Amino acid sequence: MDVPKSMLPYPPLHANSPFVVLSDWDGTITTLDSNDYNLGFGLQKRRAMNLEVLSGRMTFRDAFREMLESINTPFPECVEILKKNMTIDPGFKAFYAWCKENNVPFVIISSGMEPLIRAVLNNLIGETDAKEIDVISNTVKIEENGKWNIQYRHPESGYGHDKSQAIIPYRALPQKPTLFFFGDGVSDMSAVIHADLLFVKNDKPEGQNDLAAYCIKEKIKHILFKDFTQALPIVSAVVRGEETIPDILKASPV
Repeated sequence: MDVPKSMLPYPPLHANSPFVVLSDWDGTITTLDSNDYNLGFGLQKRRAMNLEVLSGRMTFRDAFREMLESINTPFPECVEILKKNMTIDPGFKAFYAWCKENNVPFVIISSGMEPLIRAVLNNLIGETDAKEIDVISNTVKIEENGKWNIQYRHPESGYGHDKSQAIIPYRALPQKPTLFFFGDGVSDMSAVIHADLLFVKNDKPEGQNDLAAYCIKEKIKHILFKDFTQALPIVSAVVRGEETIPDILKASPV
């Protein structure tokens, strides 16, 4: 498979860390997807398009671009709306504090746009902690007339941002770290097979947990979690050597 060309730089790998946590942003660290607010065509149509992506009839890149093109709100106003309304997973702050205390790098891998993520992350956990987190995502291009559009990291990929490309380089390291990945939706599908231990968020009504449906369909072993409070003791046990990943994955739905 051809490696998609990245139009944006990557942060350095955490090459000396025996464990690395990588996580989606929207709907995984945050309680809702940033696209579910009153911007553009809204939740109902986004759900329909996600199902098209899940079925393979549409690429995530094209679905996401169509959704963003339906938004007429100026970008600075979008930032303020999300800062005001977005909330964080109830267990995330404690999870991230544990990661810092135990020198486990935490990396956000998102199909969103970094300026939005940074603004909301700063607002939710504070600038000091937020600046220590690598964010690998797309970005935004704002024209002189105020019109804005997404600048994809991998415009040639059907994902727009192929998240697997942030994970695969860890597999080439001389000493490969144990990789934990957290996700919830269709933008995470390319990444999930590359994790040593995959956590899939399961906090939505039945039939709306798209990544869980994908993993069951593809028989990819994973652990369901409702919030980071449930994930922390599992990750902690692996890092401390108290449990093995094969034993943990005995609880996988597939």
